[in-house]
Amino acid sequence: MFKNLNIIPRWVVFLIDLLGCYFAFIFAHFVKNNLSFQGIDLHTLSGNILILLFVQALVFVAFKTYDGIIRYTGFQDALKVGYSVVAGTALLFILSLFGTLLRNRLSHPIYFSAVILIINLLFTILFLVGYRLLVKIFFSYLQYHKLDRKNVVIYGAGDAGFATKRVLEHDYSSNVNVAAFIDDDFRKGGKVVDGVRIYHSKDLEEICTASKVDEIIIADLTVTAAKRNEVVDFCLDNNITVLNVPPIDTWINGQFSSRQLRTIEIENLLERDAIQLSNEELGSQLKGRRILVTGAAGSIGSEIVKQLLRYQPQLIVLCDQAETPLHQLELDLAHIKTPTRLISFLCDITNEVRMKELFKRYQPEYVYHAAAYKHVPMMEISAAEAVMNNTMGTKILADLSLQYTVKRFVFVSTDKAVNPTNIMGSSKRLAEVYIQYLHHISFANQADFSTRFIITRFGNVLGTNGSVVGIFKDQIEKGGPVTITHPEITRFFMTIPEACQLVLEAGSMGKGGEIFVFDMGKSVSIVDLANKMIRLYGLIPGKDIEIRFTGLRPGEKLYEELWTGSENLLATHHEKIMIASSVKPDSENILQSFDTLISLAKNGVNEMLLVAKMKELVPEFVSNNSVFEKLDN
Repeated sequence: MFKNLNIIPRWVVFLIDLLGCYFAFIFAHFVKNNLSFQGIDLHTLSGNILILLFVQALVFVAFKTYDGIIRYTGFQDALKVGYSVVAGTALLFILSLFGTLLRNRLSHPIYFSAVILIINLLFTILFLVGYRLLVKIFFSYLQYHKLDRKNVVIYGAGDAGFATKRVLEHDYSSNVNVAAFIDDDFRKGGKVVDGVRIYHSKDLEEICTASKVDEIIIADLTVTAAKRNEVVDFCLDNNITVLNVPPIDTWINGQFSSRQLRTIEIENLLERDAIQLSNEELGSQLKGRRILVTGAAGSIGSEIVKQLLRYQPQLIVLCDQAETPLHQLELDLAHIKTPTRLISFLCDITNEVRMKELFKRYQPEYVYHAAAYKHVPMMEISAAEAVMNNTMGTKILADLSLQYTVKRFVFVSTDKAVNPTNIMGSSKRLAEVYIQYLHHISFANQADFSTRFIITRFGNVLGTNGSVVGIFKDQIEKGGPVTITHPEITRFFMTIPEACQLVLEAGSMGKGGEIFVFDMGKSVSIVDLANKMIRLYGLIPGKDIEIRFTGLRPGEKLYEELWTGSENLLATHHEKIMIASSVKPDSENILQSFDTLISLAKNGVNEMLLVAKMKELVPEFVSNNSVFEKLDN
């Protein structure tokens, strides 16, 4: 019933405040006169009351103390009331001072005793703040004694955790009772905040059992990925709903509402701890520079662009062949305040004439090459397109970078280029080989050693188009089944921002010719991933949602690799970035071999002949579950 109580009009709050001032002033005289009304001049008192109410009314209007909703009174509201009462008292003191100076000229001089004003100040604040708090306590009492409330534990006894408690208390539709705070800091254990006790995280199971907890809200914005996974696993095992407080940068005007609380998603569980970047070095390299990003409208390219904007380059050329996504990127970037000039350049990287026009017109100093065809089964039936885009397109860009003395060329490769079993991975490995060839020939001729060619290699990225996580979400929301190719298949995962941060970092530290390999963490069982996602939806795998195995797709591996057996891993100053030292490519006839390969791709006459040439150039390319396996025999 109390949810439907109307919020009282502001003018009513205004009148109640004035009534509080009236009683406070009378009570101040009563206290000043030793708790007696004898000896008080009622005529003077009534005149002073009118003056006080007039002055305080003006101050209330100026401070808008009546604007707040009483049942949601907070610290800021109490401060506003206090400031207004102090301001009103100060004005009365000034009036009294002038009244004393002009008492010989006034028939009825204005005079307020300083003692009365001080006592009145204290009582007025007490009355006005007090009745607000009583109303708030009343509504909290009604909320607390509802019978169908959910018991909630807030994980994180910090600013975000306390803000979460206030949000839940103020939102009567949330229908919750905050049973406890949980925190990893031993020093906070046993303390009480707003009537709620703080417990250490080791007591989580005991608290949840004793209080019959229905939900846990993770409000610790600095919690490690391992700890978050531990809490989520505990919740899933005990049928407890787990919610997540959004990052601070998504709070509206620095605050969030209960509607922004979200269930934990699998992306949150696959994230790793934040990466520390050499921002000063990146800033000194990139500030005021001209940069080209290919595949700029894609998942990786667009994130690279957004991260580059932090370092205030002079301009960024956004190159992509997809018109609609490129236009959408323009709209997204329009909301970012930046001095950087952004230029959209609609072009296919295989169009050598247009790419040469781009380099000639904008003279890029840094190139981040993220454009690629990446879907393994599709490239298995489109070998010519894979070679044209992934290999020839990279060759065109690398050649132009050398010709136009680009400072750094950073190539975004893939773990599928390691011991490739498919066309897509082989086409990317060919691109790696050509980039390393260019580095070695330019290094041999010191006069031409102006462009540093750098290769970055990593695995699956969450949130990209075609990511398995997105496919599973769609299948679960449609009621299943969730389809998995093989029960033993595993994959490495990292988030888009993490991958792009590492690309920028590797690009800044590269001396030329390196293949930078990223620490992808532990490989994830896709079956375990599907089971956890289904459980996060509150469903039971195998009962509510079927898991169906469909068999490996053409070219697909069971396990991904990040480096070959012939490559040795070397550490760098960044713990998440390593260098795979590879064998120097055989430069003899390499140009002729690539020309032959590209000619076969352009003609598109005999796909078997094209793939055979790819296998000749990449001896470790052994097809898997593909029509091209016969070439390996």
